[in-house]
Amino acid sequence: MRNRIVRHAVTVMDASGLLLAFIAFLSACAQSQPQSIDLDGIRTQAVSTYAFSLSKTLAPPPSTSPTVTSLPTFTPAVSTHETGTSVPQRSCYNLLYIEDRTIPDGTVLKANEVFTKTWLVQNNGDCAWAPGFRFSNVGGDSLRGRPVVLREPIPVGAKREISVEMATPGGVSGLVQSSWRMADEDGFYFGDTLSVNILIGETQGITITSTP
Repeated sequence: MRNRIVRHAVTVMDASGLLLAFIAFLSACAQSQPQSIDLDGIRTQAVSTYAFSLSKTLAPPPSTSPTVTSLPTFTPAVSTHETGTSVPQRSCYNLLYIEDRTIPDGTVLKANEVFTKTWLVQNNGDCAWAPGFRFSNVGGDSLRGRPVVLREPIPVGAKREISVEMATPGGVSGLVQSSWRMADEDGFYFGDTLSVNILIGETQGITITSTP
């Protein structure tokens, strides 16, 4: 009887040891088993992080189109002149009226009367007048006068008389005026305008203003 009890106790101990060994084996397996990785969650987090970085680095598109200011146009100035009616810039020529030597303003003449008008002038410019310069009518009645062409140079500071043969018009009475100027070889006028102011026929009530 005693032997049976001993064998039963041994059997129970063997069973307990086996159970404990099995439990230890399962625990070791559990510790050595690798942890599972949630790949889907990692991908989702990576995509969210990339999208967030793009929103921070990319500048938003402009709300309005940039305004383009047109450049101003530039038109170069063109220098023009009308021959015989203007003086070129930096002209060194000049003419100064001094006095009337004959036929002063207000002289009374008859119709178709021939006379010679003479002015005293001075070259007060910086250059001599050259042969070929022309003194001619530029306004009013020419009084049948012809241009005078210089035959010799007139130096700076020199004084000269300029004479033009003229004739009064017929069938006209009252004040008659004529204007004359000197021009260089290119036809540019310069200096004072010399004038003729005569009276023909009835002269009562007529006032003459002298304008050389």
